[in-house]
Amino acid sequence: MSSQHSPFDLSTCARPNILALEPYRCARDDYKDDGTNILLDANENAYGPGLALGDGPPTPAIGVDLLGLHRYPDPHQLDLKRDLCRLRNTHVHTPKPLTPEHLFVGVGSDEAIDALLRAFCVPAKDKILVCPPTYGMYSVSAQVNHVALVKVPLLEDGFALDVPAITSTLSTHPNIKMAYFCSPGNPTASLLRKEDIQAILKHETWNGVVVLDEAYIDFAPEGSSLAEWVAEWPNLVVMQTLSKAFGLAGIRLGAAFTDPAIARVLNSLKAPYNISNPTSQLARAALSPKHMQVMRKNMELILAQRSRLLQELPKIPGVGRFLGGSASNFLLVEMLDAPADKGGKPSNETALGVYESLAEEKGVVVRFRGKEHGCLGCLRITIGTEEEVGRFLHEIKKVLGSLHQRAGKLGTEDTDGREAQANAVIA
Repeated sequence: MSSQHSPFDLSTCARPNILALEPYRCARDDYKDDGTNILLDANENAYGPGLALGDGPPTPAIGVDLLGLHRYPDPHQLDLKRDLCRLRNTHVHTPKPLTPEHLFVGVGSDEAIDALLRAFCVPAKDKILVCPPTYGMYSVSAQVNHVALVKVPLLEDGFALDVPAITSTLSTHPNIKMAYFCSPGNPTASLLRKEDIQAILKHETWNGVVVLDEAYIDFAPEGSSLAEWVAEWPNLVVMQTLSKAFGLAGIRLGAAFTDPAIARVLNSLKAPYNISNPTSQLARAALSPKHMQVMRKNMELILAQRSRLLQELPKIPGVGRFLGGSASNFLLVEMLDAPADKGGKPSNETALGVYESLAEEKGVVVRFRGKEHGCLGCLRITIGTEEEVGRFLHEIKKVLGSLHQRAGKLGTEDTDGREAQANAVIA
């Protein structure tokens, strides 16, 4: 059957900024989960969901009612919001309590990122500030909403916020409506300083919102989360997720803690039933004492393997510095073009070679991050299980050794070739 004729032209009908969009590149875009690979690339919780599921099938009930699937879910999710408030009401940063009125819940943190842009930024007019290297969805969502980016890079020594540059930029660009900061950073694993965030919140002229993405906050030292601080600052939003420490990436549940006035705006513009019944029930189960014990046990295992990597990786010839920090379930580390004692330097070519060889030859998948600001020659390595970390350490040592040996031979051949050519000229 021949195609129907129509005056429709996608190139002129669709929005130009959408046609030009480069979608967010996910970890699974390069290497799939075929059931045999060790996946240390997506910052998932290698120990599984933080739920008391028992030992093998059949999985015992965890209180999820599937018989109510013919009914629409609660549009307000008050019970879930109360559970999230109990989790973050630590009173480390303020005596004021968080309440459900301080919360927006969405389909992962990504829904909150997009909702904030739609709430505060006029397309083709307003801008947001980001600090690379950082999470890529800020820029993708900005482009979808036709909102421009202003970039103020993190300081390369430790990836802290460049507060003077940020405050100066906010002073000279009044159409910047939001500043997105990631703490702990992705891919840096660095925890931002509370006093730096406060300095930006206290800006004397800027009428905008500070958005703090705390997706990995549970891997940082206890008391690091600034979620409850939204009770003190009317222009602070703190985003969190159950995807990482709680091991529930598959249910897609994120939260934004903020002043009740901002929360009302976000809740007004969301889809009516954005959180499904199974999602909210699984989330509430994970936040209960019984299942929190499992999450904390898994956390201890991850932190132990993080310490192991911090100790063992530097012993491998060709592994350079850990850049950033160690406040997350991943580490950012340099790959050198030769062992350090032979003058090796950070190399994107080497890092890309390690990344591809590990995945394609060894079945160990990490993430190449060498093209991001301040990350020359870097791989981002998610903390795996004890067995996965052991295999990773074994394989990366072999892969780096092979790459360096090959590079050394090529270097020798090049030198021999140049000498032979020179001798021929002399003769």
